[in-house]
Amino acid sequence: MTAALQNEVVFMSIRFIDSSYSVASLNWLFTRLTMNMSNRRMNPRSPFLALCGVLLASVQLLGCGGASGGTAGLASPMTPPSAGLVILDPPKLSFTDSGFSITDGITNNGFWAVSSADDIGWEYSLDFGKTWTRGEGEGFEVIGDGAKTIWVRARDELGNTSEVVVVQCTLDTMAPKRPVANAAPDDAATVFTLDKLESGGGWAYSVDQGQSWIPGRGTAITTAGNALESLLVRQQDAAGNASMPLTLDLPATGAGWRELSNDALAPSGIGRPEWTVLVHGEVVRGDPDYVTLEIPEGFRLSAAHFVLYESDDSIAFFAMQRAAVFDAGIDTSRMLSFGHFGPEDLKRNLVADLPAEQLTAGPLSVWIQQTGTLATRYVLELALERDVSASPPSSTGR
Repeated sequence: MTAALQNEVVFMSIRFIDSSYSVASLNWLFTRLTMNMSNRRMNPRSPFLALCGVLLASVQLLGCGGASGGTAGLASPMTPPSAGLVILDPPKLSFTDSGFSITDGITNNGFWAVSSADDIGWEYSLDFGKTWTRGEGEGFEVIGDGAKTIWVRARDELGNTSEVVVVQCTLDTMAPKRPVANAAPDDAATVFTLDKLESGGGWAYSVDQGQSWIPGRGTAITTAGNALESLLVRQQDAAGNASMPLTLDLPATGAGWRELSNDALAPSGIGRPEWTVLVHGEVVRGDPDYVTLEIPEGFRLSAAHFVLYESDDSIAFFAMQRAAVFDAGIDTSRMLSFGHFGPEDLKRNLVADLPAEQLTAGPLSVWIQQTGTLATRYVLELALERDVSASPPSSTGR
């Protein structure tokens, strides 16, 4: 090998440690070295050739993801360098990928966990390897919202290091603004259309003054009944940060807050709602609730579950029928779903085991009954979503 080429190896090695040379540049240099070795019969154990091999294997850049089914983004090191070189096992660097997706690399938690083999020390860099900070404990905290590139490597007391593990992610700790709800009461129900929702996020509602939160669907929530005085709504951004809640005063909105019908053949109609529908009321012996709605074309009933049950009587009864009125009586063969329910059944999907073709567009009536003398307050959520299997309506409207 020529002295000039040897000098070039040393020069690029120093520059690479300072992050100024790319892996592509080293690959070009490695090719030149290999050709030079072949032409000049260089000793295969040449320290210059080995040095270039280490440089090529020293850094692996991974996009932030998450282990499948898990909650932490994890970066794994690349293949260790060639045998005979003193190098440590790389550490493991992980973070909590929060929010609606656990694979988008967005988090509201600035703690990065680090573990190294056999309790070897470790260090991290936040400036692409220009400066290194000795790590302590099980990790370190990163502050300041925005995109982050984090380098971590093992380092022992003798100064030996591992290859660098690199993770890129986005830290977002700022809560979004509360959503805007536009109320549109009609003769049947009140529809709140939600606005100012951030892209990549979602929203949730609470029927117990913020003690628990239930994910909403789409961009609208429809209410009908007289059990709830108010409803809280908040949005969550892609990182999982929640906004301050917005209070919806249900009696003030008009038609949607009303006593539901106790006549099976004249149920309270709530129109053709979309997305999230809340039916709420109070039932007791001799005073059941009956409601009816039309699942719109292009939608399907994806879930039906009670989200509130308040009573000293732990058992009540529900039934659903695919008809505009509830004329099945006590003939269960004509019912879509039926059974007893109580506090232990909250959030249980009452239609989870039904065939998809029974949950498509069309009329649906619901019967809520308490056969005892103790009043029962309830909230039933009917969750509607787009029916991807449905054919789009024709241009003639038929």
